[in-house]
Amino acid sequence: MKNFKFKINGTEYSVDINEVEGQEISLDVNGTPYKVTVDKEIKQKQVTMTTRTAPRVSAAPSGQVQTSAPASKGSKVTTPLPGTILDVFVNVGDTVKSGQTVVLLEAMKMENNIEADVDGTVTEVKVRKGDSVLEGDVMVVIG
Repeated sequence: MKNFKFKINGTEYSVDINEVEGQEISLDVNGTPYKVTVDKEIKQKQVTMTTRTAPRVSAAPSGQVQTSAPASKGSKVTTPLPGTILDVFVNVGDTVKSGQTVVLLEAMKMENNIEADVDGTVTEVKVRKGDSVLEGDVMVVIG
């Protein structure tokens, strides 16, 4: 589930997106359920569903996101759909192999292993455990 906070004309709204299927979105606004139809179908990328079996790597000290200098090139590992980061398995400087799980993402009540698509060294980690992400957000950059 993805949560957003909106302030419209001074009124605050809490919006929880529960499910997205094509043009139909199931959401709650301040606890009231709604079914919304959008003008264009929201395409979702296929992800690998799994249970937690990947090795654990500790997060950045003090809960801070680890980054290095901005990468001008490199492979960007992006979110295939909106969700919440359950765990980050890599740190800046780690060497990864193609197919290695780098992030565990909860989306639509499922745990999804997000994998590196290339071999290389992690140059940036842009998310941390507990972060909410949108489809297409960059989570990890591999150089």
